[in-house]
Amino acid sequence: MDTAFKVAARLVMALAASASGVMVQPQTHAQAQPEAHEKPPCDCAELTEAKARLEGQAKRLNDWPDLARYREANAKVAAPAKDEQRVVFMGDSITDLWVQPQFGGFFPGKPYIGRGISGQTTPQMFLRFRADVIALRPKVVVILAGTNDIAGNTGPITLEETEGNLASMAELGRANGIRVVLASVMPVSNYGHDRNGNPLDVRIKRPPEKILELNTWIRKHAAENGEVYLDYFSAMVDDQGLLKKDLSEDGLHPNAAGYAVMAPLAEKAIQLALAATPPKR
Repeated sequence: MDTAFKVAARLVMALAASASGVMVQPQTHAQAQPEAHEKPPCDCAELTEAKARLEGQAKRLNDWPDLARYREANAKVAAPAKDEQRVVFMGDSITDLWVQPQFGGFFPGKPYIGRGISGQTTPQMFLRFRADVIALRPKVVVILAGTNDIAGNTGPITLEETEGNLASMAELGRANGIRVVLASVMPVSNYGHDRNGNPLDVRIKRPPEKILELNTWIRKHAAENGEVYLDYFSAMVDDQGLLKKDLSEDGLHPNAAGYAVMAPLAEKAIQLALAATPPKR
C-alpha cells in the first residue's frame, strides 16, 4: 500500500511539473495576436441576434410599459383647439403599424393620434393609459387590445385578467370625460407566411375560440357601460372563422386592404361616440 502511494505521488508531481512547463512557455506573436484577417471562432449573426435580444430584455426591465416610447411626442402635442374632435387610438402593433404610408396613411386630415406599441398587452397599455391618452385630452379613445394577451406576450394571463384591464382603461377614460370605443379582437388565420415565405399558423398562439370568448365579453361590457362596440371581427372573418386571406400577409396584421376595411368602421364608431352624451367627470 505504501509503495502504491509513493508511485501515485510521484505521478502527480510529474504531471504538475509537465503542466507548469507548458504554462511558462512564451507565446509567439502569432499565437498571442490573431491575424487581422482571421474570422472570430463564432457565428457573428448569432452574436448580433443575442445582443439584440439582451438589449430588448434590458429595455423591457427598465421600462416595462414603454412609457418612453411616446414621451417626447406627447410633450409636443398642444392642447386641443376649440371644438377639436381629437381621438386617440390605444393599441398594439395593429395600431402602431397603421401610420405607415403603405397602408394608406392614418386618417389624413383628422385630429386622430396613434398610440400603439407593437407586441404590447393590456397590462402594459393600462400602465401608460394616463400618459398616452388622458394627458392628450381627447374627446374619444379607441381601444384595440387583447390578441397579445391571448398569445402570452408578457407571460401567462387569463381572459378574466385581460377583461379587467380593458374595463379599467374604459373606466379611466369615462372618469376623465372621454368617450370610449372598445374594438373587437380581430380574427387570425393559417393562411399567411413569414418574411422568408414559410407558412404561419397564428391560431397556435391565438386560439380562435379564445378570441370569440373575449369579443363576447367586450361587446357585452360596451353595451352595459354606454361605450361603443367597434366590430372589426365580423367584417374581416371568412366562412371558416379565420381572417380573410386577402386582408393580411401573415395571418395576424392587416395589409393595406385590411386597413381599408377597418378605417370606415372606426370612423363610424367614432362618430357614434361623439354623438353620445359625454361621460361626467
